[in-house]
Amino acid sequence: MQTPSLARRFASLFYDALLLGAVLFLAGLLVVGLLPDVSAGRARHLYQAWLFLVAGVYLTWFWCHGGQTLAMKTWRIRVVEVGGMRLGFGRAWLRYGLAAVGLAAGGMGFLWAFFDRDRLFLHDRLADTRLVAA
Repeated sequence: MQTPSLARRFASLFYDALLLGAVLFLAGLLVVGLLPDVSAGRARHLYQAWLFLVAGVYLTWFWCHGGQTLAMKTWRIRVVEVGGMRLGFGRAWLRYGLAAVGLAAGGMGFLWAFFDRDRLFLHDRLADTRLVAA
């Protein structure tokens, strides 16, 4: 299994961020239509949790059903478990949670790949997943 270059993986991440932004925009519109003021108190936290959940469902569904988001298909990248097997539901959510933590830490989970001996993102290293050329 060949690991895609860092340039391809970061290009795919950028493209995924654009697509995910559109999905989150629509999910946000849905909530704002129901709750006009989502900027205060509990509503704000529920709104953020909603967007986190929507992003997770979007990404993990694609990872579990074919191993590729639309961006990953474009850049011919697939996510698999270490042994090359398709990602299961639990491992996909673990990968998503770890990636979110790495992103929240200033992107350090992604920058980790520049220093990792196998050029893995930190969340892939910890979740026992790999990005491979599709």
